[in-house]
Amino acid sequence: MTLSPEERAVVETARDFVDREVRPVVRELEHADTYPAGLIAQMARLGIFGLRVPVPYGDAPVSMPCYALVTAELARGWMSLAGAMGGHTVVCDLLARFGSDEQKQRFLPRLATGELRATMALTEPGGGSDLQAMTTRAVRDGDGYVVTGTKTWITNSRRSGLIALLGKTDPAADPAYRGMSILLVEPGPGLTVSRDLPKLGYKGVESCELSFDGYRAPLEAVLGGEEGRGFGQMMKGLETGRIQVAARALGVAQAAFDDSLRYAQERESFGVPIWRHQSIGNYLADMATKVTAARQLILYAAERAESGQRCDLEAGMAKLFASETAMQVALDAVRIHGGYGYSTEYDVERYFRDAPLMIVGEGTNEIQRNVIAAQLVARGGLGFDPS
Repeated sequence: MTLSPEERAVVETARDFVDREVRPVVRELEHADTYPAGLIAQMARLGIFGLRVPVPYGDAPVSMPCYALVTAELARGWMSLAGAMGGHTVVCDLLARFGSDEQKQRFLPRLATGELRATMALTEPGGGSDLQAMTTRAVRDGDGYVVTGTKTWITNSRRSGLIALLGKTDPAADPAYRGMSILLVEPGPGLTVSRDLPKLGYKGVESCELSFDGYRAPLEAVLGGEEGRGFGQMMKGLETGRIQVAARALGVAQAAFDDSLRYAQERESFGVPIWRHQSIGNYLADMATKVTAARQLILYAAERAESGQRCDLEAGMAKLFASETAMQVALDAVRIHGGYGYSTEYDVERYFRDAPLMIVGEGTNEIQRNVIAAQLVARGGLGFDPS
């Protein structure tokens, strides 16, 4: 799929924003763990929070490949910025795909402008990747639900006005996924952001625990208005989420490679630029090859998603390969920079701290391998068209 001239301009705008506004200030903001309010506001003015909101609710929706490339550009500047719009976009996709007309009209226009920010709440302290084992309950009570439970690692939870909460509306359902629903939850009594989780990287944006204790949600909070469809809806949403996380990893890997290539041309040892030493040149060659392969896998998954085809296999492959690539490229960047790679005066140490998140986020890579293997069996292999 080739981007339209308009979409190429969108990616260029994101790239210019990163180079002009983000990279000059990111080191100071990241080390101080400061919420980038000014940068987030600029992202909203650029329309980044509405990139996946369809007309008539948004003004300028883009294709999934374009969205992935914009995400990669943001992560090239600072992965936390891409994370700030990641869950937001998944919620936009869930609403656009499964929401009732009333839900779309109520939320999507404000989500598109960034006036309203959204996040999703899946993970629980004792559940991890096993979503069917979750204990959060939404029990019918009169004209609504009473929600009880705890969610963790929820990004932007202090600043989001809308939470796509996955919980059990029928705890007795067998299999368990048939009793799960997504509730569109807004801040109110009974919902507490209990604590901010300390993190190795991914600074600036908060990741918190949410506690629901007697929180009341109206009946119309159920996404699409029908109980029991939440698990399937969220799995579809996670296809977008995994493409987004893969694109974040691509951005980190690209930044680590760019810095390394520049440094290897500037730094000399034994009278020559260090890239001329075979060991360093080999690192650069492998880094460039892996970054290019990751980009192509992401675009392949994004193109399938855009065409409406099932892409859990492809999104899983992209997320798996891109995240492992980001981790390896970030480590190689530290090696190329030598002692400076361990210094907080250079950005490569940040890439090395940020990269692991994509390995464990949006379903661990161990889970991705399970998904990939199951889909390979179900599809009878890769099934490439020889034509």
